Amino acid sequence: MTTNKPGSQLALGDSAARQLANTTKTVAQLSTITPRWLVYLLQWLPVEAGVYRVNKVKNPGKVEVACGKQDESELPQTFVDYEEKPREYVLNTVSTVLDVHTRISDLYNSPHDQIKEQLRLAIETIKEQQEGELINNKEYGLLSNVAKSQRISTRNGAPEPDDLDELITKVWKEPAFFLTHPLGIAAFGRECTHRGVPPPTVSLFGSQFLTWRGLPLIPSDKVPVENGKTSILLLRVGAQRQGVVGLFQPGLVGEQSPGLSVRFMGIGRNAISSYLISLYCSLAVLTDDALAVLENVEVGKYRQ
Repeated sequence: MTTNKPGSQLALGDSAARQLANTTKTVAQLSTITPRWLVYLLQWLPVEAGVYRVNKVKNPGKVEVACGKQDESELPQTFVDYEEKPREYVLNTVSTVLDVHTRISDLYNSPHDQIKEQLRLAIETIKEQQEGELINNKEYGLLSNVAKSQRISTRNGAPEPDDLDELITKVWKEPAFFLTHPLGIAAFGRECTHRGVPPPTVSLFGSQFLTWRGLPLIPSDKVPVENGKTSILLLRVGAQRQGVVGLFQPGLVGEQSPGLSVRFMGIGRNAISSYLISLYCSLAVLTDDALAVLENVEVGKYRQ
């Protein structure tokens, strides 16, 4: 009978065994990646030469027509005038230069392609910035382009069903969806539950969304929350509906997706390879009544 000394090892241990084992590795995880629902829900229009002009009618209320005439009196004479200086939207650029040392891509390229992964993460970051610009850009962002007549404020701070009903009256012609911060959706859900009218849900893109009057409430963390308050937007989308449309530049060199290109810039004397990543986009509100906003939405109010 063999007697083992206390603390002696009888077989190969875990730590040593792992030296000969393969480890399954994930790709790099980036916590800032979001679904970016707004980008998916917009209609995207190709723009030639990077400029999109929105022409409007100048005198819609002065166009005269006749109805039910049964005599020989003259018909009204009219014409439809156009604005002489229509607004033009110039595509915005979101770009960066990605640098990868050739030694890194040569030596540490398995099981995951280092260049591919670096490009993926950089592109995801650029697309997140794109959605942020669509909402917050001072020139073309949604919040900056709501007409004064389309802005309303909450009645009692927290977003109540009555507030969203009033918002619908501002975009009553084929509204598509609400857009707000996730905290704004939670605040609205609390108010609905307090009133005994919990909002129903709908499945879109494999995810569940709260709805009100059949319109989904789409979350985006790019909608600002300042001093405990946020905004709830309501949009009509599509060119045929005279709504909100996204704009992109087609036919780019190195195009990866609409408006997004990746170009290899070469390898410098320091053995670093560089890639130019560019995304060209903008947004246009075709008519004032395609967009409205509920302002001063308190997100920290709770019911006892």
